[in-house]
Order: sequence, then structure tokens, then C-alpha cells
Amino acid sequence: MKPSPRRGRSGRQKILVIEDDPVARADLQARLEANGYMVALAADAASALTVVNRERPDLILLDLGLPAGDGFLVLERLRKIEPLAAIPVLVITGRSDAETRKRVEAMGLAPVLTKPVDTDVLLAAIGAGLETRPE
Repeated sequence: MKPSPRRGRSGRQKILVIEDDPVARADLQARLEANGYMVALAADAASALTVVNRERPDLILLDLGLPAGDGFLVLERLRKIEPLAAIPVLVITGRSDAETRKRVEAMGLAPVLTKPVDTDVLLAAIGAGLETRPE
């Protein structure tokens, strides 16, 4: 089978991790790469859209608490750019309050992955998210 045009040269799917905490970012990168994904990284809201546009990931893991604008701002901007709007986004956050969950669900994003996220839960959510991406 020929790899999808949205995959890298190796045929593996690419996930963009937008996370400001360097330890959490490195942990997610290691877990994803160990499970066969290519990983791109962004550390703040200001660089996130540049990296999304350059890397064209298959899925985005988005932290909500980011410097230079929060994850909601990144998501709102992503949704306004036609070729990027279809990229599935999974929210990964340390916030567990009802207001955050309500706001995330209102944006059509579920489930919310709460840090620290179990690897099996993470991989299952990624698999489900990738299934929703149009070819």
C-alpha cells in the first residue's frame, strides 16, 4: 500500500506536540516515537501556528496553558485557516475544572486528556483522533 500523502517519507504519521513544559514535551515525544510516530514540537502559542503550517501534522496534542497566548487562542486561529482546520486536535491539560472542560467540549473537542496521561489512554485517543481525519 502506498503511504498517504499526509505522512512523512517513512509512511509514519506525524503528531505535533504543543507543550510549554520541557519535561512534559520530552516525555510525550519519547512515548510517541517509541510507538512509531514522527513528532514535531512547539513550546508556545506564538510558534505553534508556524510549526503547524510547516510540518502539516496528522494530529495535534495541544496543551491549554501556554505562554504567548493559551491553547484556546491557538485552536481558534487554527480553525480559521482552511488547510489546517481539518487537523484533529486533542487537548492535553493539567486543568481539571468544569469550566475548562465545558469550553473544550463547546469547541467540539473530546476527550480532554488530563495530565499526567497514561500511555494506553493517550495512544487510544490518538488512534481515534487519526481515524476522524479526512484523507
